[in-house]
Amino acid sequence: MAKVQIETRKEVRLLVTQFYEKVRKDAEIGHFFNEAIDDWPAHIDKLVDFWETNLFFVQKYKGNPLMVHAELDEKMYHKISNYHFGIWLRHWIETIDANFVGANAEKAKQRARNISVRMFMTIFEHRKHLHSK
Repeated sequence: MAKVQIETRKEVRLLVTQFYEKVRKDAEIGHFFNEAIDDWPAHIDKLVDFWETNLFFVQKYKGNPLMVHAELDEKMYHKISNYHFGIWLRHWIETIDANFVGANAEKAKQRARNISVRMFMTIFEHRKHLHSK
């Protein structure tokens, strides 16, 4: 398959769909997603909105992904670690590199790096807050 630019929602959907097909099968992180998400088509739509907002600066996504992931970590007995974010990020970058080229592909990789750090820091802070009560 020829690599393409990420220019529209169509390419964002392709990226998100292919990425989550990989993640859901991953022995180390797949269970977090498979246990937490009941309606995959709706979740994919939400993630496409999220990445479209991040890449194209159109206001499609509504929500607080940082708190959602902190709450998920709590439900998963605080087992989500920076190691797991590294696996997530590796799959994201591999999916992009296998299918896409161009400025938005690079932006998607950099945004994912930043998001993964922010999410884990939010989880870490949330844990501290829970233990200080």
